[in-house]
Amino acid sequence: MSFFDDLPEPPSRPRQPQPIRPGWFGPPSDELPGIVPVGGFLYRSTSAVVAVKMVEVYSTGCLLDVTWSVRRGDESDQEWRDIAEQSFSRPGLPGIMFGVSLADGRKAIAAHPTPSMLEESDDVSGPVLTHRGGGGGSAGDEQVDGSVQFWLWPLPVEGDTRIVAKWDELGVPESSLVLSGTRLADALGSVQNYWDV
Repeated sequence: MSFFDDLPEPPSRPRQPQPIRPGWFGPPSDELPGIVPVGGFLYRSTSAVVAVKMVEVYSTGCLLDVTWSVRRGDESDQEWRDIAEQSFSRPGLPGIMFGVSLADGRKAIAAHPTPSMLEESDDVSGPVLTHRGGGGGSAGDEQVDGSVQFWLWPLPVEGDTRIVAKWDELGVPESSLVLSGTRLADALGSVQNYWDV
């Protein structure tokens, strides 16, 4: 007989239902997205690059996969440390800022409060652009890289969407890239529900 053989069985508990999350909160947890390979630059210079790699399209919205890279020029050690620190910070606090402008004139900025921070979060019309995680790194003292995903809700298939970036501290002016609503609508046809078998 083992020392652990006579441990009591844990008590049974009722099954918890899957929580219902509003669409603006994030992607559905039961879908395989359609993919739009964007591979486009929002901004590119000899010292900084900001680009959109791809978009994951879900039935309710999309994840924008954004990356940036900064090369060291003649910055002092302290100036370079400041740049590196901003590169790893959450977008907009301070450093690089992101937003979207929809075809109908509405816009969303990632640095603004999310609906969950507001009292009336049950009645949200959108658009909503929320930070969904990211990171950064450096392999030395010459370059820092970062990436982030943003959840955009609702899915903007009516007309084109302009993705906008700005990074004042690095001299990156307001720059943009147009994302085709037609391409998003086409990718919507590739979305697969996990349990439709």
